[in-house]
Amino acid sequence: MRPEPSELQELVRDLHQQGSAWLPAGLGTRLDWGPPVAGPCTVVSCAALRGVREFNPGDFTITVAAGTPLVEVQEALGHQGQWLSVDAPWGDRQGAAAGSIGGLVARGLAGGYRQRYLGVRDQLIGLALMRADGVTARAGGKVVKNVAGYDLMRLFTGSWGSLGLITELTLRTLPQPPLRRSVCFQGGAEDLAGLSRWLLGSSLSPERIDWWNGSLAAAAGLDPEPLLLIGLASVDAATLQEQVRCLQERSCLQARVLDAASTGGWLARARGGTGPAAAAPTGATAPAWLLRLGVSPDRLVALMQAPVLEGLTVDMAAGSGLGLAWSDPAKPQTVVSSTQVSALRSLCGELGGHLTVLRQPPGAGLPAWLDAPSRPLIEAIKRRFDPAGQLAPGRLPGVAQRLSTV
Repeated sequence: MRPEPSELQELVRDLHQQGSAWLPAGLGTRLDWGPPVAGPCTVVSCAALRGVREFNPGDFTITVAAGTPLVEVQEALGHQGQWLSVDAPWGDRQGAAAGSIGGLVARGLAGGYRQRYLGVRDQLIGLALMRADGVTARAGGKVVKNVAGYDLMRLFTGSWGSLGLITELTLRTLPQPPLRRSVCFQGGAEDLAGLSRWLLGSSLSPERIDWWNGSLAAAAGLDPEPLLLIGLASVDAATLQEQVRCLQERSCLQARVLDAASTGGWLARARGGTGPAAAAPTGATAPAWLLRLGVSPDRLVALMQAPVLEGLTVDMAAGSGLGLAWSDPAKPQTVVSSTQVSALRSLCGELGGHLTVLRQPPGAGLPAWLDAPSRPLIEAIKRRFDPAGQLAPGRLPGVAQRLSTV
């Protein structure tokens, strides 16, 4: 259901009075991500909540309706030389499937820009929401230095619609870097790990340090061997060139320097989307598996060398230890089994992290996430926000869904 803004609250109140389960949604482009909703459930989309409500370039803040596509937010900011420092969601195809800004926050997924700019929850300074009973609330503020109230921004980031429907967001923005370059190195995992460790401990502050496995490098049209993609940005050409030279001198591996347009094409093509240098493959289909991986950053090399990654395309952020892995739909002969994904989940746990199943083949039967150590606290918070359990049943992060064995 896509109610108009004037109809949304009445609809939610009716669902509450009827005791009906409902799922908050943005544009509905990724409803198949995560665990399936338990039982009959009405999907309530905020697609009609759209547009920039307030933009203060001097304060570097923007307030937008939750259903506004991310590409529209970036376009509005670009006219003033600013941007929202987050990656588009996986699978973006020229903005057509970028999804809404509210959906991005609700899933809390951060890409490679987290290295320098932190995650999407760190960009949030205020939000408005609607509870399961239709009551509205607001938290935070509209200027970076004056954020008041409870920190619902962090609580709702990554909540998967289980606590309420986000209706409006205020985010901090940044000036667009006038100059960007990327430096790419390919080689053995140990060589890349050594370069990554040095870079993380150096005075350089790259925008991203993305570690690709050989499958992802091949998808970008390169040799099928591991790759480290280092994104640099500066306001001064000489400073930027000095950073590039420093990286070239530091590593024994051959460096390839890319401009901003080429980097964008690589990133889009490799991650299942399209960019200036890529075209959508004819008949492209969604991957059978899409996984979110997380490990302790200092143990990332062990993950990238693990045989259990066989058949998966992997993109990890070296600084945070977070990333994605997916099966290539263009290679149906490469079968990734539930047993393999379970083994990968165990490995991530041993390496100080976790694995979330965002998408899986029919009948695979794996829980999207396992019980978190803080499960009792998570469930207590859920009861306070949604006592009747009407919101996103079965999709409470940190609480494993009990799947049927029938």
